[in-house]
Amino acid sequence: MGDSDPSCIPDSRQRGPWADPGMRAGSYQLERRQRGLSRGVHACEALRAPPGWRAGSPGMKDARALATSWPVAERWWESTMERPGPSGRPFSAKTASFQDAVRTLNTLQTNASYLEQVKRQRGDPQTQLEAMELFLARSGLQLEDLDQLNIIHVTGTKGKGSTCAFTERILRSYGLKTGFFSSPHLVQVRERIRINGQPISPELFTNHFWRLYHRLQETKDGSSCVSMPAYFRFLTLMAFHIFLQEKVDLAVVEVGIGGAYDCTNIIRKPVVCGVSSLGLDHTSLLGDTVEKIAWQKGGIFKRGVPAFTVLQPDGPLAVLRDRAQQISCPLYLCPPLEALEEGGPPLTLGLEGEHQRSNAALALQLARCWLQQKDHQGIGELKASQPSLQWQLPLAPVFQPTSHMQHGLRDTEWPGRTQVLRRGPLTWYLDGAHTVSSVQACVRWFRQALRGRDRPDSGPEVRVLLFNSTGDRDPAALLKLLQPCQFHYAVFCPNLTEVSPTGNEDQQNFTVTLDQVLLRCLTHQQHWSRLDKEQASPNLWNSPGPEPGGPASLLLAPCLPHPVSTSSLVFSCISHALQWISQGRDPVFQPPSPPRGLLAHPVAGSGASVLREAAAIHVLVTGSLHLVGGVLKLLEPSLSQ
Repeated sequence: MGDSDPSCIPDSRQRGPWADPGMRAGSYQLERRQRGLSRGVHACEALRAPPGWRAGSPGMKDARALATSWPVAERWWESTMERPGPSGRPFSAKTASFQDAVRTLNTLQTNASYLEQVKRQRGDPQTQLEAMELFLARSGLQLEDLDQLNIIHVTGTKGKGSTCAFTERILRSYGLKTGFFSSPHLVQVRERIRINGQPISPELFTNHFWRLYHRLQETKDGSSCVSMPAYFRFLTLMAFHIFLQEKVDLAVVEVGIGGAYDCTNIIRKPVVCGVSSLGLDHTSLLGDTVEKIAWQKGGIFKRGVPAFTVLQPDGPLAVLRDRAQQISCPLYLCPPLEALEEGGPPLTLGLEGEHQRSNAALALQLARCWLQQKDHQGIGELKASQPSLQWQLPLAPVFQPTSHMQHGLRDTEWPGRTQVLRRGPLTWYLDGAHTVSSVQACVRWFRQALRGRDRPDSGPEVRVLLFNSTGDRDPAALLKLLQPCQFHYAVFCPNLTEVSPTGNEDQQNFTVTLDQVLLRCLTHQQHWSRLDKEQASPNLWNSPGPEPGGPASLLLAPCLPHPVSTSSLVFSCISHALQWISQGRDPVFQPPSPPRGLLAHPVAGSGASVLREAAAIHVLVTGSLHLVGGVLKLLEPSLSQ
């Protein structure tokens, strides 16, 4: 097809036989016009102040009066099963499909232009919580109803989702009925709300969605611009309703963004709180230093409610300590997992990667504290009777993990985080790392995994990076951390599963435009090319000496001759990227036929031959959980059922 209709856009700036000086970013505009790509990509979250909303807005008091006790709200459901749909047509919640609900939910996303306006004109963040209380009241719940959920509230920059997954699985191993609210989702939005570790069924999601949607529609205040909650707020409300109706013994609730002004922070009386590792992320919303971010995260602390954190740098740890002391929150520092293993068997974790040990240590403390607060037996024998102080914080108990705890840690599953899929000659390494510290951990995990792999008897091995980054993150910094992995190919694409939006409602995102995500991919490619040229350090993979803190040698044998610079490609969607990488050799991912322009460029054509002949292909997918989710949607079709 040529340059006028590319399915992939190689880097025109790279040197060597595959260079194509005729390629320009403007080709994307032509491709967009020719293919008519959808604006939708994977869902993500953003804090926003509702338009026109101010502290003390009229109607707040009246709206609170709408809240009824939970049993009354439960009975109200029967009267909401038949209502007009969002388009005004007659609509039955009993017959509506799951995708109907998801499509309507997507209308609550903040559009890109409004999101930019909010970032420029940010008001009092306290209105975030006041607005959420208003929505809770309009939904038929009171704040007191949330106290029944026995909540474990967890925040952090990296590892908070994994910590929640460990915690939920440990407590489920005690026979408790668990609820788990997390974000974002990978494949289907119903993954965000789990009962006993399983995403709620499409039927349960659909019923509760329309119940809540109609309730909020009926209670709109005509004098206010605040009519419907945004996407993440709506799902948070929905989770609370579902957990109450399902009568869970406890709910593990992961903070969306930050903590202090996150909409989950209307929770007044959690049983215990946790803060995982801190770092820089969402800086335009939370602050540009780790100390400022720590202040936001510490906002979930409550008076008299025990809280736990892992070892942090001195600055943010001091901020957490001060935040806790100001409101008389007992904050404890988790001892390392090694301290709990001492004198007993080593703990096996269901999640790979050395960094997961910190998350597991925090999860054990959260689970044990919850059990202790609820007077459960079998919470683990203490190893040290006298508490000690470290970094001016009391050290959390050192105890012998029970068999339930051991089994819970071992059986934890959390897709998209240090996940490995082995498919014939292809091995997919999936990790949604998207901050500097989490990408560092991802690189350590990936290199360690390659060190322990089974080497092929003959033929070359090829390493491929599939990357995207979103939001206000620094892609150049993340890509620089990935350079030592010495990838043969670097592939970039937006978090768009298919060119066509049909059947991809769960992954649509209107908080960004198509132009934005495509130009960002080209920027990633430019960063990678520049880093390749600047790379002057020794080959860390083939270095004869031992690597500090790492394997002595990660030499790939036999090693594919490495080009002067990594060949890089930009694809218009995840499906096209996977088709090029897999070359039909993944036994599960077998799309009907590749687009005609997939091999139009010399880099794509030459690379396809290399990939078809390789004895092993190692693909690291990272930079964005949304990217990982799109990849999983294609590689694991069962997740879409």
